[in-house]
Amino acid sequence: MTPLIELHGLTKTLKGQGEPRPILTGVDLSVHSGESVAILGRSGSGKSTLLSLIGLFDRPDGGQYLLGGVDISRVSERRAARLRSDEFGFVFQRFFLLKHLTAAQNVSMALVNGQGWAARRKRRAKVMAALDMVGIAHLAKQKPQRMSGGEQQRVAIARALVREPKILLADEPTGALDTETGAHVIEVLHSATARGCGLVLVTHDHAHASRMGRVVRLTDGRLVTERAGVYA
Repeated sequence: MTPLIELHGLTKTLKGQGEPRPILTGVDLSVHSGESVAILGRSGSGKSTLLSLIGLFDRPDGGQYLLGGVDISRVSERRAARLRSDEFGFVFQRFFLLKHLTAAQNVSMALVNGQGWAARRKRRAKVMAALDMVGIAHLAKQKPQRMSGGEQQRVAIARALVREPKILLADEPTGALDTETGAHVIEVLHSATARGCGLVLVTHDHAHASRMGRVVRLTDGRLVTERAGVYA
């Protein structure tokens, strides 16, 4: 089976003030449909940089990136934007919800921006299905300021899932939540793999990482397997 994602020897050097700093020195990683992978690592180890490369917000300096078996290592920004819309869903520590819109409207924006103006009835059906998927369909008409942090994060997850992505990327999605709420959010994220979505979770929380099928650690710019999964 062809992996959703294959990284071979990916490298990245951060350039800015001072001396350039190599942060990824040869990352190898594959993620299959229905697989969940947690990436652990100390602060500044390059976890978010790696997720940014996987999500095509940035490009590697070297190595190869295959998406569904197709080399996209040097893809143009226009093509990258299309792939982000078609293939990926993103969940971050900050919710990035529009405060003046309801939960349903926030989720619907992902369809407007990513898939054009689909028929209103079709959009609403997809939005309500996504909200139901994360257990908050009853909050469809609520605005973010009337919701708890955990509820807002579920709206953000619904927004990521509504386009039915093949790959879900989550960068410290529980960082602003309490322990119990964070555990619920991880459960919701992991449930997406049952529908064939590949999940890559960047976290510093070992308990959350242990819920994933495979755990890897970013050390000295490379990924080291801490717990193997079925595809490892």
